[in-house]
Amino acid sequence: MELVIEGLSKQYKGGVWGLKNVSLTLNPGILGLLGPNGAGKSTMMRMLATVTKPTSGKILWNGIDIATNPDLVRRQLGYLPQDFGVYPHLTAKEFLQYLAAAKGLHGRPAAKRLEELLVLVNLHDARNRQVGGFSGGMRQRVGIAAALLNDPKLLIVDEPTAGLDPEERVRFRSLLADLSGERTVILSTHIVSDVESTANSIAIISGGQLLVHAPAEKLLGQLDGQVWDISLPGDQLESFKKRFLVTGVVRRSDGMRVRVIAESAPHAAARQAAPNLEDVYLKYISVHREKAAA
Repeated sequence: MELVIEGLSKQYKGGVWGLKNVSLTLNPGILGLLGPNGAGKSTMMRMLATVTKPTSGKILWNGIDIATNPDLVRRQLGYLPQDFGVYPHLTAKEFLQYLAAAKGLHGRPAAKRLEELLVLVNLHDARNRQVGGFSGGMRQRVGIAAALLNDPKLLIVDEPTAGLDPEERVRFRSLLADLSGERTVILSTHIVSDVESTANSIAIISGGQLLVHAPAEKLLGQLDGQVWDISLPGDQLESFKKRFLVTGVVRRSDGMRVRVIAESAPHAAARQAAPNLEDVYLKYISVHREKAAA
């Protein structure tokens, strides 16, 4: 299985580019698509899911252009959009039965699949409750089950952990990791921790542009020797932020514990720290914004 994205662009009315000249090649595994809100992640997800057409560029699924043969990818696609709608008067089971029928799933195979998914997303005990009475996190779990109904080979999830509590988020990340061996999973998020422990590769986009695409370990290696921990008095923090890229601050009774990216020691008391994916993400976003403002 291979998903190839070639020069993908989307222009909206008024000449605004939602996405511009993005190229990626993906194989089975999880791609963590990171970017701030408004970066173009959802625009890209909708084009991959055949919901909207690109202005230019191609999307090839196993060598076939999905613009000319969208039904091919739809049969193998699971898609959880950022704004997932439900029919509030249906129970969770009824709602999933309705979606299963729309996907051409019927009879015993459909019933068995529904039961498996309700257990998988921890909704089996609530299967006969109306979805309209569900919490935001429970509705999101219904959406996750819906995306998995047809056992998709291409799974696209856009901000899937919105509304989930910490335990549910851990459960969902574990679920994605279990699913990824035999399919291509694209997880779009602005929450770095959602992809840090699960993604095989990371793509960072900002302003509709792809900034980098690489395995996580390669990205982390780019910041070896450039991440520092420093304890500072609280009154020095703002001046420090003006001179260095600060990626974390922990307030303590005796001052601030500050995490900084710098090519050399930014302070006499600075100690080197191991880089994490959030450091990498903030570095790329910061550099891109500086270039855009120049």
